Amino acid sequence: PFLRLLEAQLQDQRKEYEEEVEALKNQVDAMKEELEKQQEAFLQNLQLSPEAQVEFGLQQEITRLTNENLDLKEMLEKLEKNEKKLKKHLKIYMKKVQDFEASQATVPAEWRQQERNMQVAVQRKEKDFQGMLEYYKEDEPLLIRNLIT
Repeated sequence: PFLRLLEAQLQDQRKEYEEEVEALKNQVDAMKEELEKQQEAFLQNLQLSPEAQVEFGLQQEITRLTNENLDLKEMLEKLEKNEKKLKKHLKIYMKKVQDFEASQATVPAEWRQQERNMQVAVQRKEKDFQGMLEYYKEDEPLLIRNLIT
């Protein structure tokens, strides 16, 4: 059983390796074709007059920029599609928030009163205390005198 498992793993690795080698060979062939086209264009360009060489160079640059623009246009379309999708999600979430707020408005009055009481309690806790005793600022000298005596 262990040897069969190892054989199966080895065959899987060999298959992956062969697929990778095949993909790399295809990539090399494509690069060779591109190189041959560029060499042929370069040789033709050398045989042309200086004005024709400039025109040929401009044509190549126009072709390159056109391809780049097509890629950018495709990317823009994808981004616009994604934007529409996100706006749709935003509308859905906004609707859920509105529904939640509406459901909070229909909460019984006693629950809202409890919430207000809790808020008041929080507000009271936020007071600025200067120790363990609560006193008015104008009573401070009297309080100090009583503490000392």
